[in-house]
Amino acid sequence: MTATNELAGLLIRAAGRDDVPALVALFADDALGGHDDTADPSALPDYLAAFDWIAANPTNAIFVAEIDGEVVGTFQTILGRSLSGRGAMHLTVAAVQTRADMRGRGIGTAMRRFAIERAGVLGASKVKLTSNASRTDAHRFYRRLGFAQSHAGFTLSLRSEASD
Repeated sequence: MTATNELAGLLIRAAGRDDVPALVALFADDALGGHDDTADPSALPDYLAAFDWIAANPTNAIFVAEIDGEVVGTFQTILGRSLSGRGAMHLTVAAVQTRADMRGRGIGTAMRRFAIERAGVLGASKVKLTSNASRTDAHRFYRRLGFAQSHAGFTLSLRSEASD
């Protein structure tokens, strides 16, 4: 599944293994994420293993947004189903990043629209996302796109903070 957008030259497509270094660079450049991501080449095998696992899972997908062949954004979708809600399917959007110097140009909006369209194609009745509580700008952005804050999230780390 690929899409082009009214933003000049923007293409959203499934990520490939060759995109992983560019995606890692996006995550490593994120001061608010708190995931301890790093562009150190010694960590690349960890990211490649994660990409391979995600790519092999039919309910998961990673996408890139690119302009003129350059990765400027990314997000992951995870299709889930719960017994509550009469077994409704939902699409969770995760690991959303837009390159810092490209923010405010409509890339995030295009990625969200793409994810929402994907949810409809997959038969999901709801699109979910989570966002770090410190990302107040992102929260305003999600509200402008029609998302409503509905839950409080909690995380329990099972690894030491240095290895998250």
